[in-house]
Amino acid sequence: MTGMQSTERNLHHLEKIVAIAALAAVFALAIGFAQAGEMRAEPKKAGKKSDEVFLRSAVALVQDAASGETILAKNPEAVLPIASITKLMTAMVVLDARLNLGQRVAISGEDLEMVKGTRSRLRPGSVLTRDELLLLALMASENRAAAALARTHPGGADAFVAAMNAKAQALAMHDTHFADPTGLSSANVASAHDLAKLARAAHGYSLIREYSTRESATVYALGRPLAYRNTNGLVRSASWHIGLSKTGYISEAGRCLVMRVRVASRELVVVLLDSWGKYSRIGDANRIRKWLESSASAGRRG
Repeated sequence: MTGMQSTERNLHHLEKIVAIAALAAVFALAIGFAQAGEMRAEPKKAGKKSDEVFLRSAVALVQDAASGETILAKNPEAVLPIASITKLMTAMVVLDARLNLGQRVAISGEDLEMVKGTRSRLRPGSVLTRDELLLLALMASENRAAAALARTHPGGADAFVAAMNAKAQALAMHDTHFADPTGLSSANVASAHDLAKLARAAHGYSLIREYSTRESATVYALGRPLAYRNTNGLVRSASWHIGLSKTGYISEAGRCLVMRVRVASRELVVVLLDSWGKYSRIGDANRIRKWLESSASAGRRG
């Protein structure tokens, strides 16, 4: 009997040890979950909630267009190639120069040399007005149109690029540099914060608002009609209210998109850079809009 009693005492002692260990483990897990919950809540306090939206873009920024308040951010300080987002600055420099938009401009061999290796339906000898070139550069991201605009600027293309960089500095775009007017150069770089400034400035030009969001247009060159469509398919969607738009793509930059939009009764600037996949920037834009609308709806219910 004494041996059995000793065995029972040992078992009771082991049970107590196991019970204490189990309680300690539960307590540790509870602390861990609480800390994890606090870590997830931190982005909400800062107003930067990119962790709540799955995005394929390496860089994303959503700001209130009026106040500049950041609503969503993902690597907004990264300085990357911006491809044809460049053409928003190209358009501003053209309009700031107050040149005759009705003047006819011929596409030349110089324009082809500047955009070597890219496709264009504007063949050498094609003659369009400066206004038509501006439209095609903004709406259809036509590179030869942008090159011709820079070439016919007072002082030529070099003076034009210098004016682009001077304008960037005037807008406090300190992470930005331009090397050409088309965006084909990977040396054209900026941060998302700078591109938000660019979008706000460009939105102040009525022609840029109109041309960058036009769905399609037809011009005549060398006696034949050339039909173009906007490179941003969202402008053709009735569910989107877009006040300014520009897409961009070169291999070094990935897929890029900058827009001024109205979502959930707010005017917003959206910047997406280095998005992988042909339709990923559009998918990201739709995911951001859905998240913003859901957040606004939850706020009203709250």
